[in-house]
Amino acid sequence: MSRNVLITGGSRGIGLGIAKELAKNGYHLAINGVREEHSVIEVLEDLRQFGSKIIYCQGDISSNEDRIKILQQIKKDLGVLHVLINNAGVAPRERKDILEMSVDSYDRVMDINLKGPFFLTQEVANQMLQSKKERSGFKSCIVNVSSVSAHTASIFRGEYCMSKAGMSMMTKLFAVRLGREGIPVYEVQPGVIETDMTAAVLEKYQRMVQEGFTLIPRLGRPEDVAIAVKALVEGTIPYATGETIKIDGGMSIRTL
Repeated sequence: MSRNVLITGGSRGIGLGIAKELAKNGYHLAINGVREEHSVIEVLEDLRQFGSKIIYCQGDISSNEDRIKILQQIKKDLGVLHVLINNAGVAPRERKDILEMSVDSYDRVMDINLKGPFFLTQEVANQMLQSKKERSGFKSCIVNVSSVSAHTASIFRGEYCMSKAGMSMMTKLFAVRLGREGIPVYEVQPGVIETDMTAAVLEKYQRMVQEGFTLIPRLGRPEDVAIAVKALVEGTIPYATGETIKIDGGMSIRTL
């Protein structure tokens, strides 16, 4: 039986790459995004060509009301939720030195990147526990897509770095709580991936790659992350709950 997956921020960038990989492999998807559905019709139709059921759940995960609405829609249109992929995230609207960071920018990034995913995961985890009681053989997992910024300091994106570091601890906390319940929780840490989030500074990163920034001499692509996420969702790495998989081309390795 096909499993149902919620991908937050699944209509573009890394999230869309993950959606394509899972749709190709028979998963039914709930794609979440903040844009109105008419703006993502082509994306949804492209995903539906693989034969999976695809629904769109418009909403801002930083909003408690929207999170409830998203999960209610999934229950109505897909049924029980097997997999949560916390992928939605934003960068600061303006890259400012941490000595100039505004409270509004901090709150916006932390609410979307950490607070929203935490409380969404809390609700989904409770649903998964209930599903395990009601359904024999029910399998589920949670995957958090964070960033190498969780451990790489960037003083012009401080709020982003802190939000991703928080997601790393969030992964461990839920892994500890859900481990004995048979619900694995993983973290995937992409490096610099070619998406609309990095488009404004793409030339800078490409120059850095040419200078040896990554061990693999190219920037990452959404499909690089998607392959790793699929492996986790399919349970091919079952004895590693709470662990982090870096998809960064080797940029995190210190070299002499």
